[in-house]
Amino acid sequence: MARRFDHPPSAEEIEAIARDALSRLPEPFSSHLADVVLQIDEYAEEALLGELGIDHPLDLTGVYEGIPIGLRSVETSGTLPDRIRLFRQAILVEWTEEGEPFEHLVRHILIHEVGHHFGLSDADMHALEEQE
Repeated sequence: MARRFDHPPSAEEIEAIARDALSRLPEPFSSHLADVVLQIDEYAEEALLGELGIDHPLDLTGVYEGIPIGLRSVETSGTLPDRIRLFRQAILVEWTEEGEPFEHLVRHILIHEVGHHFGLSDADMHALEEQE
């Protein structure tokens, strides 16, 4: 059941929703995500937006940073942990514009970023979303 918010969800509420969504992912996804850092930021920084060719910080709701599973090798050991970052202000804007349940939106964004970690196609990401 979707919760009703009487205020814009905080970073802590978004993190709780995202962690719950991560915990509900089936194997082999859940065990491979144990070491992925989940971070909630207000906005994406200018350098990241420039890297991705995105003009406005409200156009980026999340990003996966790291080495996708299929590209890992012995040469990649010792690198920083993979990270999924969700951007609160962009998520709030999309939520108000789209009108879908907040938990569903956060889960959708999170699964999209998880999909990058695993190198999934859009169809695979959609199928993973439908599993719950």
